[in-house]
Amino acid sequence: MKFDYKFQHILTLKEREKEETYSLYEESVRQFERAAKNLYELLKKKEVLEQFQSEKLETGFSIQKIRHHQLFINNLEETIDYWQKQVMATRNEMKHWEEKLLESNIEVKKYEKMKDKSYKYFQELINTYENNQMDEIAAIQFQHRKGN
Repeated sequence: MKFDYKFQHILTLKEREKEETYSLYEESVRQFERAAKNLYELLKKKEVLEQFQSEKLETGFSIQKIRHHQLFINNLEETIDYWQKQVMATRNEMKHWEEKLLESNIEVKKYEKMKDKSYKYFQELINTYENNQMDEIAAIQFQHRKGN
């Protein structure tokens, strides 16, 4: 007798959904890491520029160069603002997929647990059937010995 799980097709679909969700989660993590790296590099660049400008102000810096550096820093700040928004958006997307992955894991576990319970029940039925068969064989053998 072969074990046939009645929800195997659903379990297979749930496992496939889980794998797809995991792929989307991994991609969202990569996007978040890229955005965070870009933001970090821009913040570091801004820090270096501000340090450079501060040093030059102490030693003497022309107004034209001060304006040029300040304009560059302002443009850099706008870019930083953009990347901060990107980091937040990618973080939110990453959290979304993480939650979906958690839900998928729970769904798969539910069906796996149901499969395990069903298999145990199936094993009990097989054991009961085999025990009954053995009892019948023993009774028949006993009848044959008694008859002789």
